[in-house]
Amino acid sequence: MKKRKFNFMWFSFYAFLLLIGASWYFVIGVEKASLTELFSNENMEYASKFFKGLLGVGEEEIAFLNQESWSDAFTLSIETLQMSIMAIGFSTIVMFLTVIPAARNVADGSMTLSKKWYRWFVFGLIRISYIFSRAIPELVWAMIVIFIFKPGILPGAIALALHNFGILGKLCAEVIEDTDSRPIRNLASSGANPAQILMYGVFPTVLPKFLTYILYRWEVIMRTTIVVGFVGAGGLGQQFKLSMSFFHYTEITLLLICYLILVFIADYISEKSRYFVK
Repeated sequence: MKKRKFNFMWFSFYAFLLLIGASWYFVIGVEKASLTELFSNENMEYASKFFKGLLGVGEEEIAFLNQESWSDAFTLSIETLQMSIMAIGFSTIVMFLTVIPAARNVADGSMTLSKKWYRWFVFGLIRISYIFSRAIPELVWAMIVIFIFKPGILPGAIALALHNFGILGKLCAEVIEDTDSRPIRNLASSGANPAQILMYGVFPTVLPKFLTYILYRWEVIMRTTIVVGFVGAGGLGQQFKLSMSFFHYTEITLLLICYLILVFIADYISEKSRYFVK
């Protein structure tokens, strides 16, 4: 009698359906939540008031039509841009310093045809630091860093870099693991030293994908500055919190427009950079 082969895809599918069913049972059956309450007259009235405020309906001073408000928002946008550039710069530098020994095929020597006893120890240490880095949210990192230093864009950049270092490191290490190791082995068997293997074998292959991940995380960091701004990291995020606290709805619209422009700039640079690398 033949044994049925375990099918991981079907198991994952059924587990996914079970998880969805259990989640809805908890929300509706245990917590007694009602979706209709989300669309109650009171909530709809609050939503209408909020969105009308964003558009400036019934407001005496409309921030997104005021030149002085645009000037202040431009200054805050520059601070936000500086924070995001510093954050992605810090995390990229640390990632480049740690990503090679963090790759599994480097640790086991299958890529370079050279086995060293300490490489698995370094691999485990760096991978644990990646997990620790990305496991702590940006807001928590920001609260810790700003508690130690004074509020400002530099502590905000450090907090964002601490979180994104682990994400970039994991993504880029996996790029190296998925790289075709045959050309690199040929270099190693021809007598190339580790520096030559990195410069002529590894980096030319992985740099385009590295750049894609770095630019993507830069765009994410730019959006996440609004989160760290809530704890005093400066930039548009801090002003967004103040505008929400004082119910200055048109200022919120202005700040959202600035974020939209910044993300558009990051997306444009990302597209052009990928085209240039190709």
